[in-house]
Amino acid sequence: MRIVVLAGGIGGARFLRGLKQAAPDADVTVIGNTGDDIHLFGLKVCPDLDTVMYTLGGGIDEEQGWGRTDESFQVKAELAAYGVGPEWFGLGDRDFATHIVRTQMLGAGYPLSTVTEALCARWQPGVRLLPMSDDRVETHVAVEVDGERKAVHFQEYWVKMRASVDALAVVPVGADQAKPAPGVLEAIAAADVILFPPSNPVVSIGTILAVPGIREAIADAGVPVVGLSPIVGDAPVRGMADKVLAAIGVESTATAVAEHYGSGLLDGWLVDTVDAAAVAGIEGAGIRARAIPLMMTDVDATAAMAREALALAEEVRA
Repeated sequence: MRIVVLAGGIGGARFLRGLKQAAPDADVTVIGNTGDDIHLFGLKVCPDLDTVMYTLGGGIDEEQGWGRTDESFQVKAELAAYGVGPEWFGLGDRDFATHIVRTQMLGAGYPLSTVTEALCARWQPGVRLLPMSDDRVETHVAVEVDGERKAVHFQEYWVKMRASVDALAVVPVGADQAKPAPGVLEAIAAADVILFPPSNPVVSIGTILAVPGIREAIADAGVPVVGLSPIVGDAPVRGMADKVLAAIGVESTATAVAEHYGSGLLDGWLVDTVDAAAVAGIEGAGIRARAIPLMMTDVDATAAMAREALALAEEVRA
């Protein structure tokens, strides 16, 4: 079975770990969000790609869900002593090595897709990890602070500001001019099933879909497309997805997110059991729906979610 998964950071990475347990023999291609990418200290940082790579490769900090395990922060402390920021973004010493290698390879002319493949050669994540594009895309968020409207990088909004103010707009800068990375459209065309994990529908999966050609390829693939709701009981499972959903005029409900993707893209949608009452309405919108436990409390629970997603895909196919 060939499975394509669109993935953001923590939620996508943890879902993938469960999927690998649920379907150990599957050929899994992951299309990773690069809209969160940022340049810091002269280095190219790809948070979502690295979170997938570290999680599946056994190097992730399990407690926080991002960054390296057994991390230290001596370089960060020395940079701060020189007055060099930003101090709000916590790159650890082990993590710095990844970004140094990536930046050197990019500087030598290698595209991000080739660099990602080289980094994965060390971590052996057990999936094929592709960036959504080799082109530069950065998600920016429009906010109003002290009466002044301005745009900030998504990382600044999410990490530094902790989404403490309303997002007025979310713009994947550069996405409209970007091209899918080599292998992305081919993987979608060859897939037996396409999955949207419980990643942020705006700044993770939404950014991937904003790259011209990817949404169209998924819609035209002719295979089941199944998603898992990141909203449980009208609230995000993790993070502050409600803030960015509001910015695009989508309510923070499992039903609203399903309708946001739309029946032209999505064939199946899994909601949590607490949202079971929403199933009928979602199916009325032309999307087959089921209610199951959606909390990724451990790998076994996540694997059960993945099995349900694949089972729903088979129902759609039948």
